[in-house]
Amino acid sequence: MLKVPDSVSFKQLVGQALPPSDWMTITQEMIDDFAWATGDHQWIHVDPVRSAAESPFGVTIAHGFLSVSLLSKLIMEMVSVESARMGLNYGLNRVRFLTPVVVNSQVRLQTTILSVEDYEPTGVKVTWDCTLELAGMEKPACVAEFITLFFE
Repeated sequence: MLKVPDSVSFKQLVGQALPPSDWMTITQEMIDDFAWATGDHQWIHVDPVRSAAESPFGVTIAHGFLSVSLLSKLIMEMVSVESARMGLNYGLNRVRFLTPVVVNSQVRLQTTILSVEDYEPTGVKVTWDCTLELAGMEKPACVAEFITLFFE
């Protein structure tokens, strides 16, 4: 994990790519839990038997928004602003789901810090260029421009 002492130091990282996150396996249990949390129980996500018979992928796939929801977790595992008391998700400028994440796939995050701006009264707004890679696949699962807030 990259440890940054404060927001002033964090600003010096603009334009730099961070080392990638660790690989994470997307299990059926994670997909099912996400379905219960969001109410999205479409069979292609939660029914392995039907997916084996009817899906073009032959197995269940993760929800696209499950992929997006992992960005916060993976970023927090990659970098720490030590002076930050808390962080918040601020939003997304763009998101694209390029490759379905089939059950038991491994994903990892590649990210570059696009900008760090002051956010009053005691925070910074960070824009990240995120690519959620899929092990063994040329195209990523998801690309997104993700925005977070850190407060000192």
